[in-house]
This record gives sequence, C-alpha cells and structure tokens, in this order.
Amino acid sequence: MDHSIVFVGGGNMATSLISGLRSAGHDGGAITVVEPDDDKRDSLSRDYGVNCVANADGDTLAADVLVLAVKPQMMRNVTQDLATRMAHARPLVISIAAGVPLAGLRAWLGEELAYVRCMPNTPSLIGAGATGLYADDSVNAEQREIAEAVLATAGMTAWVAREELLDAVTATSGSGPAYFFAFMEAMQAGARELGLDEHTARELVLHTALGAARMAIESGDDPGTLRKKVTSPGGTTERALDTFADGELSQLVRKAMQAAADRADSLGQELLAEKS
Repeated sequence: MDHSIVFVGGGNMATSLISGLRSAGHDGGAITVVEPDDDKRDSLSRDYGVNCVANADGDTLAADVLVLAVKPQMMRNVTQDLATRMAHARPLVISIAAGVPLAGLRAWLGEELAYVRCMPNTPSLIGAGATGLYADDSVNAEQREIAEAVLATAGMTAWVAREELLDAVTATSGSGPAYFFAFMEAMQAGARELGLDEHTARELVLHTALGAARMAIESGDDPGTLRKKVTSPGGTTERALDTFADGELSQLVRKAMQAAADRADSLGQELLAEKS
C-alpha cells in the first residue's frame, strides 16, 4: 500500500515531486495537497489526480508523511498553525524549505515528530535534480527510506552526516545551477564576439555543456582526468585553460561557494531569530 502523503504548499517544487511520485506509480488518492490558491488546486487535481484542499484539518494531517513545501519566510506561521490542528498525528515531516533549521521546525511544529531536512535544486522540476538530505537520530531506517524515495522521484539524492553540511549542499547543488548558467551565458557572449550568430552560439554552448556533463557521469572518470584527456600539449584547449588559471578561476569558484554557504547559515539564523 502507498504511504499517505500530504504536501503543504503546491508550488513548483511540490509539483515536481508529485509528478515524480505519480510517474513512479504512487496512488494519486494517497496524495493530498494543501494549497490556498484555487487555480493551483484545480491544476494539480486535473493534471495528477491528487486530492486538493484549501485548508488542512486534523483528518487531513493524519498522514504517514507531511511534506513542508512553503517558502522559508512563511514556515514559522504555517507550522505553528498546523501544530494546532494535528491532534495525535505523528507523520514523518520532510521539509524542502531552504535554510529552515530543525530547531525551528521542532519549536514550531512539535518536538515529538521525526524530521528530515532536504535541499533540492531547480533541475528537480524536470526530474534531473540533485538533493541533499539530513536526518538526526529521531528518524529511523524505514523513515529515511521513505524520505529518500520521495525525493528520488525528482533526481539523485545524497545524505549528509551533519545538519550544518546542508549549507555546503546549498553552496554546491542548491545554488550550483546558477553557476553553470552564468558560465554558459559568458561562453555564449564569447562565441558571439568571435562571429557566431546567437542561435548557433546558444546551441553549441548548451549541447557542449550537456555532453560534458554526460561524459562526467557515464565515463566513471573524475573531471580532472577528463580535462586532461581533452587537453593536448600546446593546443587550443591548453591555451584557454591557462587563461582561466591566470585569472585564478579555481580560487574564485571556492570563494563564491564559501560566500553562498555563509549566507545559507546566516539566513537560517535569521529565520530562528524572527519574531512570530
């Protein structure tokens, strides 16, 4: 029997998980979405055959799994409201809200529940995501498997050993798509300056990025090995890579990722410090 799952929030990330669950064969009747927006409820019900309600009552919340998919700044108010309606429900709580610490979830929703924090990224919307997960000792092996099964419908998953490492996940895969988009954007501009038209520049850059990622995944070689394989001594690639090295690309990337991780940590602290 499929686990009963309630999604609190029916935005893009929740929709991607619902789509993945339904594609994997999960019964739509076992999925409920709590979403105040009429159009979103109609769309989710029509497209995925799931139950949709505007507000959650005690019966709705008596599910096996509760997925918190609201914006981080809304989390305190939403969870405190849910806590008044949960009665004796004891679902596994999965939070996909960036930067909301377990300490906050426990304070607002209840100490006695089992929580898993997740950091998905935007490619999850097309089933190509990368999600970091963290669970403390309150979560048992079966619950970890359930959480992983839910998030795996949107792409690959990886567990981290300490909650603070989710800041590193944020800096790596959470913010990471934007780094690659920025690099592709710069390459497209460079290609146009070299004389290529916009369409050709775009297609060459995007398919080169796709091919490089597929090679890195499918070859089994690490990126450093692959880089060496396509770099001939004295050739064009070596000249370009030397230019990157002169500009201290590696140091710049590490500095940018540290800045992202630091900001993720400070956002979490700000959320905890906010007044109700």
